[in-house]
Amino acid sequence: MSIFSKLTEKPWLAQPEGQDPALHYLPEDIWPQRTALKFFLATVSVLFSLFIVTLLGRSQLPDFQVLAGEPWLPLSDRSGLWLSTSLLLGSSLAMQLAQWCAARQRLSAVLGALTAAVALILLFLFAQYRVWLQLADAGFGFTDTAASNYFYLLTALHAVHLLGGVIAVSPVFLQLAKARAATLEKTLTLCCAYWHYLLLLWLLLFWLLTSPAQTLNTLAALCGFGEANL
Repeated sequence: MSIFSKLTEKPWLAQPEGQDPALHYLPEDIWPQRTALKFFLATVSVLFSLFIVTLLGRSQLPDFQVLAGEPWLPLSDRSGLWLSTSLLLGSSLAMQLAQWCAARQRLSAVLGALTAAVALILLFLFAQYRVWLQLADAGFGFTDTAASNYFYLLTALHAVHLLGGVIAVSPVFLQLAKARAATLEKTLTLCCAYWHYLLLLWLLLFWLLTSPAQTLNTLAALCGFGEANL
């Protein structure tokens, strides 16, 4: 293209179909749904970050008692949470398998992997419910201590996002029934990203909520909290 032609371009005018120069510079892997998911995950990250920061600040008050670190504390035995974690990890792997099969047009395998991913999420939620019941039976209900309050709040908020993922993935079963392979792979790519994100978020919450007081104090100090600041 000559310099004169470049200078006399009128990009504000409608271009013939397929001739819009701006579209020629868009990578093939960029599409609106992926951008929307990135914005959504950024918002979720900010939300959980705010709750975590308030937890660290609250942990510096004298009446705060952690839920793990000593034998008599309820989350010193993490077996129930490890079970939940294994279920969530299995769901994430199953979703990855579904995306891999979709890329290779193996629709029957996609159905099995996707069903397993959703089933494991539901089992994870049930396992979490059992942990909540165990906490309540041990005398650590939602309003009994500040630490248990944050445990219920953060894990319930995480569970809500998992349920949202299950609802969002429901249309994929319709795509499978109609054999829409073209859109199936893209949809499962987004679902994979969301599933993996929630797995990583859960690992962070698991570590934080079962940390001893020394760890929380160190994190609080890094965030600028401390006895001198309260």
